[in-house]
Amino acid sequence: MIKKIVFGCSVILATACGTSHPVATYSKNSKTPAKTVAKTVKKQTTPSLENKTQGTKSTGSTASDTTKSNNSTEILAATTRVKVTTAMVLEYIEKYKEIAKQDMVQYGIPASITLGQGILESGAGTGPLSIQANNHFGIKCHKEWTGPSINYDDDTAQECFRKYTEPKESYRDHSLFLTSRDRYSSLFQLEKDDYKSWAKGLKDAGYATDIAYPTKLVGLIERYQLQKLDAEVLGKNYTAPTLNSIDKTTVANMSSSDFHQVIKGDTLYSISKRYNISIEDLKKKNNISDTGIAIGQNLIVK
Repeated sequence: MIKKIVFGCSVILATACGTSHPVATYSKNSKTPAKTVAKTVKKQTTPSLENKTQGTKSTGSTASDTTKSNNSTEILAATTRVKVTTAMVLEYIEKYKEIAKQDMVQYGIPASITLGQGILESGAGTGPLSIQANNHFGIKCHKEWTGPSINYDDDTAQECFRKYTEPKESYRDHSLFLTSRDRYSSLFQLEKDDYKSWAKGLKDAGYATDIAYPTKLVGLIERYQLQKLDAEVLGKNYTAPTLNSIDKTTVANMSSSDFHQVIKGDTLYSISKRYNISIEDLKKKNNISDTGIAIGQNLIVK
C-alpha cells in the first residue's frame, strides 16, 4: 500500500514539472510578483547617410514613375536614425518650406540649410525628439534654457533637449540659436545661397559631431533641390542642375556609354564601384570638389 502511495505522488510531481505554463515568482517577504524594470534604449550608432541611402532602382536613364519614386526609402541619421520614404520627405518639405523661407528673410539663414537640417535632424518629422518634443533640430538645453525639456540618449546618456509646444517654435529657436552665438558669426559673411559653405561652416563651428554632417546635408539639399527656395527668396532664376561644368569638346567626343546619369540612391561610392573607378578619379573627371551629387546629373565614368 505504501509503495502505491509513493508511486502515485511521483507521477503527480513529474506531471507538474513538465507543464509549459509560466510560473510567477515572489520575493521571500512579498506576496506580489517581482516587477519588470524598463531599460532606456540607447541611441544607435549612426552610419553615413551617403553609404546607407536606399532607393528604387531605375531600368534606364529616365526617372521611374511617381508612385515608385515616392515609395523609395532612405535612412536619415543625425540625432536619431529612422527610415523614411521619399513621399514623407516631400510632405515634410511642403509643410515647412514657407517657415524656412520666412526665417531666411528675417534672420539671413539660407532656407535650404534650415529645411535640410530639419529633415536630417528630425528624420523628416518622424524622430523621437520631433514627435515627443517638437524639436526638429536636435538643440540641447544649454545653461540659458529655462523652458520645458526632455531627456534623451545622444552623445551621452539622458541628455537634456529643448521641448516646444509646436514645430514652428523649434524653427524660430533654430534661427535664434545660430544668430545669437559668436561661433556661428562667420557663417553670416557667406553668400545667402552658398549652401555648401554654410553646411561646412556649421560642422566647423561645432553644430554637429558627425564628420560626415556637411556631406549628408548637401546631399539632401541637392537631392530635393532645396536651393530653389533660396533663389525664390533672393529673387533669382533657378535652373535645376543637370550637367557638370566639364569641357564641351571632351563631351562631344564621348559616347553615351561613357556617362552615368545620377538616379535616386546613387552615391559617388556606389558609382565608383559600378564602373571600377576610384572616387578621386571620378571627382577629378567631373570637376567635383565634394561628395554632393544631384539626381539627373551626368557624370563621366570612362
